[in-house]
Amino acid sequence: MEAIVALAFAFLVFPFSSPAQALSSNCYDHTCPQLESIVRSAVQKAMSNDKTVPAALLRMHFHDCFIRGCDASVLLNSKGKNKAEKDGPPNISLHAFYVIDNAKKALESKCPGIVSCADILALAARDAVAMSGGPSWEVPKGRKDGRISLASETRQLPAPTFNISQLKQNFAQRGLSIKDLVALSGGHTLGFSHCSSFQNRIHNFNATLDVDPTMNPSFASKLRSVCPAHNKVKNAGSPLDSSNLIFDNAYYKLLLQGNSIFSSDQALLTTPKTKALVSKFANSQKAFEKAFVESMIKMSSLAGGQEIRLDCRVVR
Repeated sequence: MEAIVALAFAFLVFPFSSPAQALSSNCYDHTCPQLESIVRSAVQKAMSNDKTVPAALLRMHFHDCFIRGCDASVLLNSKGKNKAEKDGPPNISLHAFYVIDNAKKALESKCPGIVSCADILALAARDAVAMSGGPSWEVPKGRKDGRISLASETRQLPAPTFNISQLKQNFAQRGLSIKDLVALSGGHTLGFSHCSSFQNRIHNFNATLDVDPTMNPSFASKLRSVCPAHNKVKNAGSPLDSSNLIFDNAYYKLLLQGNSIFSSDQALLTTPKTKALVSKFANSQKAFEKAFVESMIKMSSLAGGQEIRLDCRVVR
């Protein structure tokens, strides 16, 4: 959920509704029975070469679903004067698109024109979590791919600088609850953030304080050493939690200790309801995993596109 800028909600948010797109767990049982094994194999192969792939796929799916629903519009390339979602500021650091391309290519050879890119991405995100030690779940399938991808619409993504009111509103606009907000934030157990997304907390926090006072001082000091005020190192940053290659509940434990990266993470402690959920998930990996699976299924069911693309990156 890393982003680069904080933005207001004055932008058009497209309505999503899952019933508009009837999804089914057995959608491809007869038309493409090898689907899940082919996607799993593509994710596994990529992971063996690059340990950052799981976080990349999970984030890619989230960013896809939050704009126009889960329609694989995040995969489309910019063309001519149209700048696509993947080239919008919050998505510049998305990577591992090749995993979806490889899975799509293999599927087109086995069952051409059957499986949507949106379904491949939803399955890949699930497999990324499961292969990182997290839960697995039955992914409802039958999504369609979208034809529209606009960089300007990435302003609708929740930014790492958002406060709790902004976060709640952003999720509610997509039919997602406060529990979904806290559970899906747990996806930050995987991954890495560049300095630009948390600079606001460790330098010039406000008129009187340089550092966010809610941060653990030693943790803030560590971040400041990695990300100095005028950082010139392009890839400088920090893992999102202490076990950032393993899907666990460490994110919530660190949050309660003042060791969170984003303002939007810290924001979860600013209301009694969200803080209670953070504590619950910090105390129980099982409770977190159950809530995460439920929220992922809900988010990944946001209605999206209209067709099955033969090439995930191009609209024909």
